[in-house]
Amino acid sequence: MATYCVRRYLSLLKGRVSLGWQKRKFADSARSDEAPDPTAVVTDLCRSRHFITGEQVEKDSLLAGWHGYGPLGMVLRRNLAEQWWRSMTTSRGQVFGLSTLHQAGSGGRKALKLVDGEALAVILKEKGQSVEQLTAEVERLLGASATLRTELLQGALEQYAHSLSLVNRKLPFGLAEMGVCYQPAAPDSEGTTRTGEAMLASLVWFSSPRTAGQWLDFWVRHRLQWWRKFATGASNFSSSDFQDECGTKGTRLYYSFPWGREPIETLQSLGDRELLETHQDNRAKLQCRDERKTVIPHVLSVSGNMDRGVLAYLYDSLQQLKKVDSKQRLHQRKVLKLHPSLAPVKVALDMGRGPTLELRQVCEGLLQELLEEDIAVWPGYLETMQTSLEQLHSKYGCIYSTGSSRSCRSCNGQ
Repeated sequence: MATYCVRRYLSLLKGRVSLGWQKRKFADSARSDEAPDPTAVVTDLCRSRHFITGEQVEKDSLLAGWHGYGPLGMVLRRNLAEQWWRSMTTSRGQVFGLSTLHQAGSGGRKALKLVDGEALAVILKEKGQSVEQLTAEVERLLGASATLRTELLQGALEQYAHSLSLVNRKLPFGLAEMGVCYQPAAPDSEGTTRTGEAMLASLVWFSSPRTAGQWLDFWVRHRLQWWRKFATGASNFSSSDFQDECGTKGTRLYYSFPWGREPIETLQSLGDRELLETHQDNRAKLQCRDERKTVIPHVLSVSGNMDRGVLAYLYDSLQQLKKVDSKQRLHQRKVLKLHPSLAPVKVALDMGRGPTLELRQVCEGLLQELLEEDIAVWPGYLETMQTSLEQLHSKYGCIYSTGSSRSCRSCNGQ
């Protein structure tokens, strides 16, 4: 009887240990299956795959414009900018391109001053000055310093009167521009105050006062459809109406990042106030023809942040692929599947096995022909990077071997 009780106790104890081990196993398995933080995943991919460069590549620095671009990131932003420019200008006869100076005019709504640090240090170190004298010297220095633009609207408003001859003073028409703007200074994670940079794309649309509301609705639909056209998850792009502190109404287009929504483009109906403030000397030169009437046009501002757009599409393209091999082992890969129009590399040219010298010469000739046709090619045969076609974000791949070489010869012989 005693032996039976001992055996019974040991079996129960063994079952409890086994059950506890299984619970721990299931818990560890659940933790391993948890999806990693997409913010960290995209950030690591952007750094390792030559999209984004910088000392601090994290959410706050990316949003503030404290980063640069590697080879693939530069091409991605250029492709996005070209798509924006094509949709705004080349497809519309009444939109004209501009290129204005980085130094803003005197009528801008926002201003950043480029101050000479040595000159400011001399003023502050000068002894025997009263507070009034010091203030006057600093104001004089600020007045003589260059003003950097924070937006592209002011440049289009200043060029409005000179552009009227292009349309024979007939409404509507627009002025488009793309360029670097400087963001207000803000402290980084280490407490250092920095000024960010952003590539902005601007359309300033001039229309009749009676049709200004209709044009705002049109451009909101147009811009939202345009952003969604290149997205894998189109629902992540949304719009929302707003009203600023001055009472100006407009619409913002957002992308839903893992941490929340961030604006990527802003549309505002500004009326004629901004135009009149810019051209105060002569109101008569502002008048345009709206059918048989002469009116001062209302201004619609469309301003998109291309850097924020690049970031949105990088997050949108992230896919984590899982595959089980023949030995039931799970393999996971992180892939950025960008839209073909935005992908930095269109064709990846790889070289298979065979006579190395002959294949290299053929690949170099094929590479040159593709480049002459303005097709972005990654010369994988140079073995500069061991990676897959999906990691290169290319839609097409060419693998050249001795077999394909013989096929080319036979085709040419026929």
